[in-house]
Amino acid sequence: MPAPRKPVHLAVYDSFADWETGHTTAHLARNGWTVRTVAPTLAPVTTIGGLRIQPDLTLDDLDPADSALLILTGADLWDSGDALAPFARTARAFLDADVPVAAICGATAGLAREGLLDDRDHTSAVSFYLAATAYKGADRYVEADAVTDRGLVTAGPTEPVAFAREVFRLLGVYDDKKLDAWYRLFHDSDASAYEVLSE
Repeated sequence: MPAPRKPVHLAVYDSFADWETGHTTAHLARNGWTVRTVAPTLAPVTTIGGLRIQPDLTLDDLDPADSALLILTGADLWDSGDALAPFARTARAFLDADVPVAAICGATAGLAREGLLDDRDHTSAVSFYLAATAYKGADRYVEADAVTDRGLVTAGPTEPVAFAREVFRLLGVYDDKKLDAWYRLFHDSDASAYEVLSE
């Protein structure tokens, strides 16, 4: 009997950019993955869209060994102080334990400040956004919708579908043919992709 699949952990915090992970979490759940929310405390958080989320566990209780992936989304808090720095440190612990991390939008700046983009190919909203963090990885910046390097996915805020595609590839959610069809359907509105996905 196969070992039970470890859950994916979605970091949530006030000003969480709720549109950035909708495709990722919805299609993980539809394909049998458990998504658990992790926050600084168990107090409810409020997203940019005004939704209230009750976290499943606290960051202090999160162990990379119990997770398949950590997802970090954008939030105003990434650029307004150090409140989310513990999430960047947790991302380091995940990567050090060979557990993947996926970061989109402002979370990429948090990882840049933590030094996690200094030696990995990566992307974000724009190169000068990350340059403002004074990180040392500017020469590894890639102009692309999403980038995966050594277990770390990065994307900018306008690329939630490409972000999801990279997560699905990393976790093996779809085979290559279905992954291509999924992306064509949700990114390009290519109706012909339905047939492949329904096989």
